[in-house]
Amino acid sequence: MASSSSIHVAVIGAGIVGAAAAHFLAAAGARVTLLDASGPAAGATGASDGAVSVASKRPGPMMDLARHARAFYVRSERDGLFRGLFHRRSTFLVARTAIEADLVAQHGADLAAVGERVVEISRTALLDRIPGLGASVCAALEIPDDGHALGYEITERLLHKSGVSIRRNAPVSEIVMRAGRVGGVAIRNELLAADAVLVAAGIGSAPLLGLGEILIPRKGQMVVTDRASTAGPAIDGHLMAASYLAAKRGIVRDNAHIGLVIDPLMTGQFLIGGSREDHRSDHATDAVTIAAILREALDLYPPLAGRRVLRSFAGVRTASRDGLPIVGLHPYREGVVIATGFEGDGICLGPFMGACAARLLLGEKPETDLSALSPQRFARVEAHA
Repeated sequence: MASSSSIHVAVIGAGIVGAAAAHFLAAAGARVTLLDASGPAAGATGASDGAVSVASKRPGPMMDLARHARAFYVRSERDGLFRGLFHRRSTFLVARTAIEADLVAQHGADLAAVGERVVEISRTALLDRIPGLGASVCAALEIPDDGHALGYEITERLLHKSGVSIRRNAPVSEIVMRAGRVGGVAIRNELLAADAVLVAAGIGSAPLLGLGEILIPRKGQMVVTDRASTAGPAIDGHLMAASYLAAKRGIVRDNAHIGLVIDPLMTGQFLIGGSREDHRSDHATDAVTIAAILREALDLYPPLAGRRVLRSFAGVRTASRDGLPIVGLHPYREGVVIATGFEGDGICLGPFMGACAARLLLGEKPETDLSALSPQRFARVEAHA
């Protein structure tokens, strides 16, 4: 990126996307003020699994973008930015019925069509890799090039490396425009002057954009177990049930609000999720949903019966009205860039999307085509509403 030492950018939202954008803007010479209503990684970034996964994405723009985003993680680990935080890890797509096996096979074909390595793995071979797998498992595919990174750790690293000014407990109430161009942001009764603004505040982005009801809160409940291992991940990969793929691909099924993933953490614990509860923005967990998640998990991987649940928690992810993230120049407000609506894909896409948003703020082209994510698609809808 070219040096832009004369520009001051206000970045709204200190999650993984905002932190990445702040890092790359600062690296280009811009002056950056990072604002958050609470603090870094306090929202969805800190309440998510760590899947840097192409395997979990639906075909089309999301699968293509995830491949770019995962490659960005690989480069960032190699050049030292994410050293020790990003780890290669297989994703296993697992079916427990004939119908689910067909879905996994179709999804595998879609992954292979975009150039992803897909390995068909027999039940016997999978049991060698993951002893104790449930008797109901009848088919599986391995996606060997996926990875893992914890969002709050990535955010902390980006902020540490960037050295940007962070203002905590600084809720932005308005983007202030002057003569058709951004002039700054209002924080309570204060005006912070800025030459450009990035809105990356998750569900908090909606009232700042003036584009109508384009964002939907989607709550997800999860649990964390005690350690099954003291020497790294307890199993040899991330287990993703076909129910998760069905949810991502919009397939209606029984127990549709549960999309099961079993995530072996570097600590030896398991992170197990999760629910998909639309139009829910609270952070409460409930026994009925947690029990449903655990029943599914025990059926897929019975050795979990020997683990204790240490805690349950919920995070609120931000989905867009049409299911795609919103990344690009604001259609009406010059100097404003939007990066929100990542729902459950923010950890995977976040650093790459933050880097792309930084380029847009500096008047440069992103590394890849983001036209499918353009906020302009909502401007057209609102104009005819």
